[in-house]
Amino acid sequence: MAQADKIKEHMEVKSSDGEHVGTVDRVEGSDRIKLTKSDAGAHAGHHHFIPLDWVDHVDAHVHLSKTSKDVSANWQHGHS
Repeated sequence: MAQADKIKEHMEVKSSDGEHVGTVDRVEGSDRIKLTKSDAGAHAGHHHFIPLDWVDHVDAHVHLSKTSKDVSANWQHGHS
């Protein structure tokens, strides 16, 4: 996955509608991004995971192909 090597810790993650949905903690495994716990708004204290398949492109930010509503409705929750 060509996009994964461009994703770095602390990059901002933006939805397709331009909303901030999180900050990269790290790329985990070969298929998902782990977001920081402290940057999850109402969901703070829990890590959230988003599939790399959702990444549209990477520049100074990680841009997703899903809207913020779709992201928050479908991301995976974790406590690690």
